[in-house]
Amino acid sequence: MIKKNVLHYPQLDTVLMVENFIKKYGGKFRKRSLWENLPKRMMYQTFCVIFDYLSESNKIAVDREGKVCWIWNPEGVRKYLGRPDLIRKA
Repeated sequence: MIKKNVLHYPQLDTVLMVENFIKKYGGKFRKRSLWENLPKRMMYQTFCVIFDYLSESNKIAVDREGKVCWIWNPEGVRKYLGRPDLIRKA
């Protein structure tokens, strides 16, 4: 993870609002238009901190057209981790 100088970290409710918005409208918006259409206004720098966090934690991805999609699927992860025929390498 790249260390950045951040003056203000977002609150949890703000991060969750962005997560829920991306889950609901995934694949419809690019990064900038996603920020412009959020239900609550925030500084673009704050949005970028949240966006970088979601991207680095593999919760979102950006396709070739630049559209943002929600990709995190905890149920799918649990399903594959529980299969004895699949071996996890450390």
